[in-house]
Amino acid sequence: MRVSRMVDLCELVIFRHRAFVVALFAVMTAFLLYQATMLKMDAGFIKNIPLHHPYMKTYIKHQKDFGGANTVMVAVRAKNGDISNPKFFKTLKKVHDQLFFIPGVNRTSVSSIYSPSTRFVEVVEDGFAGGPVIPADFNPDRAEDLSVVRENINKAGIVGRLVSEDFSAAMVRASLLEFNPDTGEKLDVLALAAQLENEIRGAYADDDIDVHIIGFAKMIGDIADGAKSVVLFFAIAFVITAILVFIFSRSLSMTVLALTCSLVAVVWQVGLLTVLGFGLDPMSILVPFLVFAIGVSHGVQMINSAGRLCCQGYTGKEAAQSSFRKLLVPGGIALLSDTIGFLTILSIDIGIIRELAITASLGVAVIILTNLILLPVLLSFANKNAGQQKDANEQERKSRISWLFDVAAMCADRRVATVIIIVTAALFAGSWKFASQMQIGDLQAGAPQLHESSRYNQDTFLITEKFSVSVDIITVITETKEEACTYHEYMTAIDEFQWRMSNVEGVQSVVSLPTIAKKVNEGYNEGSARWRVLPFDTASLVQTVARVPTSSGLLNRDCSVLPIYIFLKDHKAQTIQTVVDAVKSLRKEYERPDLRFKLASGPAGVMAAKNEAVSAAQMPMMMYVYSAVILLCLVSFRSIRATISVVLPLYVVSTMAQALMTMLDIGLTVATLPVIALGVGIGVDYGIYILSTMVSRLSQGVAVKDAYLEALKERGNAVLFTGFTLAIGVSTWFFSALKFQVDMGILLTFMFLVNMLGAIILLPAIASFFWPRQSK
Repeated sequence: MRVSRMVDLCELVIFRHRAFVVALFAVMTAFLLYQATMLKMDAGFIKNIPLHHPYMKTYIKHQKDFGGANTVMVAVRAKNGDISNPKFFKTLKKVHDQLFFIPGVNRTSVSSIYSPSTRFVEVVEDGFAGGPVIPADFNPDRAEDLSVVRENINKAGIVGRLVSEDFSAAMVRASLLEFNPDTGEKLDVLALAAQLENEIRGAYADDDIDVHIIGFAKMIGDIADGAKSVVLFFAIAFVITAILVFIFSRSLSMTVLALTCSLVAVVWQVGLLTVLGFGLDPMSILVPFLVFAIGVSHGVQMINSAGRLCCQGYTGKEAAQSSFRKLLVPGGIALLSDTIGFLTILSIDIGIIRELAITASLGVAVIILTNLILLPVLLSFANKNAGQQKDANEQERKSRISWLFDVAAMCADRRVATVIIIVTAALFAGSWKFASQMQIGDLQAGAPQLHESSRYNQDTFLITEKFSVSVDIITVITETKEEACTYHEYMTAIDEFQWRMSNVEGVQSVVSLPTIAKKVNEGYNEGSARWRVLPFDTASLVQTVARVPTSSGLLNRDCSVLPIYIFLKDHKAQTIQTVVDAVKSLRKEYERPDLRFKLASGPAGVMAAKNEAVSAAQMPMMMYVYSAVILLCLVSFRSIRATISVVLPLYVVSTMAQALMTMLDIGLTVATLPVIALGVGIGVDYGIYILSTMVSRLSQGVAVKDAYLEALKERGNAVLFTGFTLAIGVSTWFFSALKFQVDMGILLTFMFLVNMLGAIILLPAIASFFWPRQSK
């Protein structure tokens, strides 16, 4: 009764002051539209990592000494022949200098064969000799100078790292800062990506030389470029939706109002983001599209109800008021379920996912205002002449899909329901088996957000092919006592750990200070391979280690931190997990109080942290989502059996969606994890709308089958239309330039359609058992 009184009070206040309500919405929309025009794309490396994960605490602690995972790699490749020609070296020098002066690049980290710190050492009669790989007086136009540099490259041992193994390409590497040193503001990753493309690739790639660029900033830039196509998909989906809504409502005014209110929701969402100080990350750019789709789905319920009442002779205002009363509670509960479901994603300790949760929650929350309040008010002005709807009433009674509702109503028959539940149980069992095999992390090489054929991934594949050092690096940080590199026992432990890691499946190579120290010791002993060992006495170790500068990234100033760089064959989920498990297992054998092997830094180390964060958050997130849905259903229906009837189909579909991910080789990642929550949040709407009508009939003693048939006649058209419209809208994503958008499109299309089928088929079957006295 209290809920009913509150609804009556809201109706009284809102519809007595319709003009004021419309004016208020108009003013707010104008203000937020202005704010929306100031929205900026906002991308950052820190947002993509779980800052409180133990791996990332290690990463941040040692980032200043050994750099981070936010790097840029530029490979300059000669299309014909090798690097031994004047044009190549002149271009490489220009690329090195250009990268050095781009704001946001850590200039101390820029390395190539032109870096003064890139040196060679050779054994001569008097001991060692060496110098920079590129001499100060180097002139690329002189053939003898090119020959000298080629020899120096071989002596420096940088083949495979800074020069490709076939001498067709050379590398320029650099780390990025979090802030722009010129402005003091947060680094604009998208602007930097554009600079890399325009000022390096665009400026120096030609018929003779190719330039290949990879790194987080460049990847995000390419994702942002691909995300621009979302606007096109939004326009296509808008047109398709408009046509379908018009066919459904047979009213131009209703179509315009439903679409307008949904667009207002998007404007409010984007405007509120700006007001709250947020930007829109390229990975979250799909959310406004979803908000529009959700808005349309609830708008269709409103115009369906109002249209039916107009057909029965109600005036426009009466139809709008009655629809408001009928749909405020079920619509509000459904949207609150969506909102709280999205908010549960906040439990994941990754900035980009939390921003997505806030963005989605804002959008769905404002739909409560725009589609459950503004839309019925506008409909009360639009539908003044009920007489014009007489023909529509006649068409409705002769609806072509009335036979479909009669067939669907059989799902509430006990015998048919038994078959449905048995089939569902079998599907669930099979899906559970596949879902349990779902992997956490990326399952493809290259950037999983982009297609394999994308420029970025093609650059990645070429660099991986040409250079023996993989771009997928996980760094184990060895923390020990000061001057540990001068003690044989510590260096030996690190060396043995490194050797055993090099034999782990998926590892391409491993580099650490003992690797270089052994080579230096070999040089001190006439280059004999027998002396490629670690000296036993401290004096000899000091002598060998002294040859390794801290700029090499193999030790810090007091030699108390010694990184071990593990180069992986790829960054697939299984590869990273295998290596991480091996590190955890081996360090138990070698660790002691003054020697610790800590995970992790490097790009693959960040991926390992994200994978573990996603894995840890998966179950709690789903528990939060379902807890919120269950609680709101209990509040709405005040019935445990009604709640189970709504939630059980959702759980079955969620499990089937995870099975689909396994079958399609879609891993559970930062991009795909929120989709499951989104699917549950949106999918609950179907069941709530249908069961809200059923429960009122069942409480009057009506048979389950008859109650369900009445619910279908009242809400079935809208539910079917919503499911197919939402699915058609996101199915346009199949043609996106972004691989993660394609994956999201597949999963959401599946969940929209199958959740709709669950509400139409499985929900009444379950209800037939929960209300046995009213079942036949």
